[in-house]
Amino acid sequence: MDTRPSPPFVHTPYDGTSQPFTVGLKPITEETFLEPDRYLDPYLHEKARLLAENRETVFRAEPETEAAQAEVLKTILGNLSLYHRDTHRIGPDSVGIPEAGLDISLEGEPPLLAASRLVQEDLVLMRPGPDGYRLVAASLCFPSSWSLEEKFGQSMTGIHENVPGFNGARMGNMVARLFENLKPDQLLCRYNWSLYDDPDLHHPRPKRIRAEINLGGLAQVFIRVERQTLRRLPGSGDILFTIKVHHDPIAELEKHEDRARLASGLRQQLLALDTDQMAYKGVTLLRDHLAVALERLAAAAE
Repeated sequence: MDTRPSPPFVHTPYDGTSQPFTVGLKPITEETFLEPDRYLDPYLHEKARLLAENRETVFRAEPETEAAQAEVLKTILGNLSLYHRDTHRIGPDSVGIPEAGLDISLEGEPPLLAASRLVQEDLVLMRPGPDGYRLVAASLCFPSSWSLEEKFGQSMTGIHENVPGFNGARMGNMVARLFENLKPDQLLCRYNWSLYDDPDLHHPRPKRIRAEINLGGLAQVFIRVERQTLRRLPGSGDILFTIKVHHDPIAELEKHEDRARLASGLRQQLLALDTDQMAYKGVTLLRDHLAVALERLAAAAE
């Protein structure tokens, strides 16, 4: 029997369990580190398409990261072999993924890229430097409004320069301390949410929901949840940052048994955003309209 997460709305940080623009880290187990779900096939094929069409857009690595990349591949393979043998067949030189019709070679390309082809998660390597941890390698096929081309090689400060309340503030200081003190036996997780007006997974440009969507209410809006994990690689000491995207139509909330609570929670978080936060999330033009639509949805469910 298929016991994998059944989308939509596997993770709902907007229900009040997490707050936007906070660190919000929680411990997780090795068993829940990776999240193959019923979208494994389309996600992996979309990764393959992006890599084939413009590899430099979605994969970059500094030359001295090869050993750390190999450590990432070993970590991913170990987790898949222990907890995901229903989806992945681990061989000596390749990994079969029957439901996606794929047999992924483990040789002939950078190890981080090979690892990324196996999972729905994007994989990012952060390494300590003079200005704090910086991005030294990544397979980033499904960014949420940021570009690997622009951020590659930058420190945490540069990567988050446009995030409200991060640099020079409590959140940035907390993340810096966390990266310095993270132990190899710690596995942590956090969530982000954002709104988009299309179902695309690859979003390297800043988001802004189109004004004309106002006419369609919630029908054309998607809620995108990022599940992010952090772990220190024991060999290299680098930090592996993974990002798994869940991208669900808000209109599907109408069918959810807990729709009143979820709609109400999202509405409250939208209304709590300040001007800079609204601009960053791309909802300035439609925040109030979306809040009204969510209020109606919550009221209709009661």
